[in-house]
Amino acid sequence: MKHERINGGAGGQPAAETKVEAGVKTVNLALQGGGAHGAFAWGVLDKLLEDGRVGIEAITATSAGAMNATVMAYGLSEGGREGARRALANFWRRVSHAAMSGPLQPSFWDRITHNHALDSSPAFLVFDIMARLMSPYQFNPTNWNPLRRVLEECVDFERLRANGKVKLFLSATNVRTGKVRVFTTCEITPDVVLASACLPFMFQAVEIDGDPYWDGGYMGNPAIYPLIYNCDSRDVVIVHINPLMREGTPKTAQEILNRINEISFNSSLMREMRVIHFVTRLIDEGKIADGDMKRMLIHSISDDEMMRTLSVSSKLNGDWEFLTHLRDVGRARALRWLRESFDSVGNQTTADLDAYL
Repeated sequence: MKHERINGGAGGQPAAETKVEAGVKTVNLALQGGGAHGAFAWGVLDKLLEDGRVGIEAITATSAGAMNATVMAYGLSEGGREGARRALANFWRRVSHAAMSGPLQPSFWDRITHNHALDSSPAFLVFDIMARLMSPYQFNPTNWNPLRRVLEECVDFERLRANGKVKLFLSATNVRTGKVRVFTTCEITPDVVLASACLPFMFQAVEIDGDPYWDGGYMGNPAIYPLIYNCDSRDVVIVHINPLMREGTPKTAQEILNRINEISFNSSLMREMRVIHFVTRLIDEGKIADGDMKRMLIHSISDDEMMRTLSVSSKLNGDWEFLTHLRDVGRARALRWLRESFDSVGNQTTADLDAYL
């Protein structure tokens, strides 16, 4: 994988808090992107914050994950765990308001049947055709993005950069070089977050320091290596949005495009997991010392079975009922992980690394 520098270095991150509450285990979080499906991660984060036993040193994130990470980090710096929970709830409520004021909404029939796809929405069908025939430079020449206003209303970026208590690593793809660029806390702006979430068929590339950027998911969804080189905690909790496995062969155009998206957005994470698995095996076999190479402990929170039932169009569905449904599923999966895997944090990997091989 090609990497650009991580700007800021050690001096670009807030100092880790030295006081650790009794019974709290410190981990790093890795948050995938996935549009509205990112509300699942909202639920996971909400439950971990509510539980109180999980401390967070750093968050690496992409796309919708970058938005969750930024809002959560700001909430933590302003009001602790409860402040972070309120900030996330406020953010997703505003996302829903912004979405429901636009044309991409579920049809009346979809609402009464609780169908979360937008496939029968006339506005979505028109948008889908336009996105295949025209670029965002043509159908959205003013580059309007409602998420910019939502972010600016929810986060004081200057205060986040100055007072952030959690290290942030947000990934975006440099369109010119094809490399991933990881932005650290001292660099986080609305443009950085929007660059990390810039789907090229919907929005114009976001220019930062003279370079254009697209969604970070193409090269790091999310990038794990910043946690290896810049954090003390060896535990990484990955919150999965994009299913790794699907049975059967996609047949429709939308199914094919959705699976291509899932494969491409998981590929960089799978490569990094293979490297971690390989290093772990060398340590276990005594071929290298634990210390010469860093043993990482990987954990995973996901609900692939539920995610596989969702249409790709539902990633654009900001209906509050849908978002809170995903939140509740995320909370339930986080609770299950806490019950089954929390005791292993700091001691051993609980994720199935073979699934990445």
